[in-house]
Amino acid sequence: MTRAATGNAVRVLATLCLAFASAGANAVPFYWTGWTGTDLDPGVGFQAQGTITTSTTSLTVTYTNPRGVGFYQPSGGADYYRGGEGPTSPYTSSLVDNRPTGTDIIALRYAGTQTLQFSATIANPVFAFVSLNGNGYAFDQDFEILSLGGVDGNECGFWGCGGAGKVVVDLGNGVFEYRLIANNVGGPEPHGALRFTGAFDTVTWRSLTDEYWNGFTVGVQGTAAEVLPCEEDPTLPQCNPNPVPEPGTLALLGLGLVGLGVSRRKKAA
Repeated sequence: MTRAATGNAVRVLATLCLAFASAGANAVPFYWTGWTGTDLDPGVGFQAQGTITTSTTSLTVTYTNPRGVGFYQPSGGADYYRGGEGPTSPYTSSLVDNRPTGTDIIALRYAGTQTLQFSATIANPVFAFVSLNGNGYAFDQDFEILSLGGVDGNECGFWGCGGAGKVVVDLGNGVFEYRLIANNVGGPEPHGALRFTGAFDTVTWRSLTDEYWNGFTVGVQGTAAEVLPCEEDPTLPQCNPNPVPEPGTLALLGLGLVGLGVSRRKKAA
């Protein structure tokens, strides 16, 4: 094989690798919670349930807050996730293709701890928040902020624009708290989405103030079995660290060997 031919082959391979990498970074659809019913807590607290329907299953989401909430909107009412469509929404990003569907929202008003419990282990949950101006959230899991209204080309949210940042607090003894705090960059009304990476059964966080009101809903990329099958069952064939090459790979390898053979015969001639 000539030096020029070798260079062309390398360039083609590099182009293919970049194409595959770009495809892996594309936004994907998320499945958002359809909240239903009324308050299930007979006391001063609040509990509600919703359903997430993925491509293969339906799972239950249970939200519990011992101090209660501002209001609960499982259907009808204002669409507080309004503000841009597609890539301009405060809730879409390079990873999330679609904003929360419907008008379902849980509006908060009290400081204190609350929990989301999933009936099946889920993957890469996304937390969409509305009007995080006078409050802040302290999560027990690390997260990344995916999108904010008025930032990186996203339109403002229902109540306006506003920035927010992550603050990591060391609580001692190896325990950390990951806080989402409004920073008033670009406005006082943060609307946006953050993501927890990995597999989860529960997500717990604290509201830091008694501000009325700020709201949220949650969506998932899928169940862990759908999105992270090797973490759920390492014995699956696709999780084999030394897999048998696929037919396409073998064919490419064969063509490469044939090419080398032809090159050698030319040199011998």
